[in-house]
Amino acid sequence: MSLVVALHSTAPAVGAGLGWGLLAVLFCSAVPYVVIWWGVRRGRLTDHHIGVREQRRGPLAWGMVSVLAGLATLVALGAPRPLVAMVVVMSAVLLVVSAVNQTWKLSAHAAVAAGSAAVLVVVFGPALLALVGLVGLVGWSRVRLADHTPAQVLAGAVAGAAVATPAFVLLA
Repeated sequence: MSLVVALHSTAPAVGAGLGWGLLAVLFCSAVPYVVIWWGVRRGRLTDHHIGVREQRRGPLAWGMVSVLAGLATLVALGAPRPLVAMVVVMSAVLLVVSAVNQTWKLSAHAAVAAGSAAVLVVVFGPALLALVGLVGLVGWSRVRLADHTPAQVLAGAVAGAAVATPAFVLLA
């Protein structure tokens, strides 16, 4: 998402878009992934899905710190406004998912998929409403893998779209 929004925001300057997008990916995806990978490797987390509720707080907090550090860096360096808005959307979705996941296992995958689809529809128009099918596939996979119930997937998708759409529209 960050790369797509950054490239779209800086077109036709592909190099600038890649640079901004990769910076956002570093803070919003790579660092949080490494935190989880490191926790699994050291035995502090049972798996990369963080299925044990008591293990979620630390990685979610570190993920939020990384996203907020990325947001501060992007703003300080003058990143394109839609990319900054995208990172705010990621922060907001992460905050909602983190809060809910302290007591219930809302599907973060469904939340991110639905939030991403919503932003892409805002950026590129209603032709991308077809992405709703991909959100459905993500949800189906989470249920099929027995990682979530249908209610957890539906709640995640609704939360992701409900948070992402207004936040992106207001900030972009």
